[in-house]
Formats: sequence, structure tokens, C-alpha cells
Amino acid sequence: MYRNALALILFAYAATQGVSRATDEIVLELNPAQTEINFTLPDVLHTVHGTFQLKSGTVRFDPATGAASGGVIVDVTSGASGSPVRDRKMHKEILESRSYPEAVFTPRRVEGRFSSEGVAELQVHGVFKIHGGEHEMTFQTRVETKGDELVANLHAVLPYVQWGMKNPSTFILRVSDKVQLDIRATGHIHPGTS
Repeated sequence: MYRNALALILFAYAATQGVSRATDEIVLELNPAQTEINFTLPDVLHTVHGTFQLKSGTVRFDPATGAASGGVIVDVTSGASGSPVRDRKMHKEILESRSYPEAVFTPRRVEGRFSSEGVAELQVHGVFKIHGGEHEMTFQTRVETKGDELVANLHAVLPYVQWGMKNPSTFILRVSDKVQLDIRATGHIHPGTS
């Protein structure tokens, strides 16, 4: 009888610990020096490629519920495509980066099964604030976790014209009204509080 009671108590304790671990929040700190933000803008003659720099990024995520929070802040003024003339036009007429120097992605929800070791395919839903507006968007995300390090590759298509920014097309040069955004980020995982 005593043994059965003790076994039941130990089982209950173990079960409680298991639930606690399963619902622990994960805090991901992104390293700006190890984060690449690339954009691709197709046009008729050739495709424009460019980069932005990450200012900071912290993502909090509960694997049990999918709830997410935090913020990823991009330095819009750092945008560069390799052409000074094109970049001046991009900053002055399209991004208006003097007035809107930052873009912020705030994650709200993660879909997919996160793995504490190995590879996971996820959809990260959230709000992207850019050029004075806030827009719902989803990043298709591939995450590889090893120990406390995480490498994430994120992809999304931004309908920048629909979001109120100017299309830089001219009579001769015709570019897409959507820009592809690809992010490769490396960060460190810290246990959070449930």
C-alpha cells in the first residue's frame, strides 16, 4: 500500500514536471552580426538584389500554444542595392527612410511543430510595421536547432505598392509591385517563464 502511494506521488510529480517543461517559453535573442536580410525585386530587364541590417531582435515563443511576442527591428536607412543612384531614389521616394527609419515585425503566433533538436518547418504570423502602416503577414520559416543555438531561414513576399509605397517603374524600366524578403538569422535560445 505504501509502495503504491509512493509510486503514485512520484508519477504525479514526474507528470507535472513534464507539463512544465513542455510549456516553457523559449526566448530567442537574434545576433545582428549573424543576421542577413536580403530583398529581391524582379523587373523586366534584370532582378535587383539588396540588403538591410538588423538593429535588434527578440522573439518569445511558447511551443505548447504557439503564442509568440517580441519584436524584430530592421534599420530601413541601411538599405542598399549596390547602385548609389537607385538607392537614393529608394530611400527618398519609396521607403521615405528619413520619416520611417525602422521597420518592425511583431510575431503573434507560430504554426507547426517546433523541435528542440533538428529541423522544423513553421509559419510565423505577425504584424509588420513599415512606412507608417501595420500589415498582417506570414513568414515561411525553416528552423534548425542545435543545443542553445538556432538558425532560421524566413521567406515572405511584401506587396509594397498595396501597402502604400510608390512603384519605382518608369516608361522603360518596369518592376514588380511585390518584393521578396529573405532573412537568415542566427540566435541563442534562453529558457523563459511559462
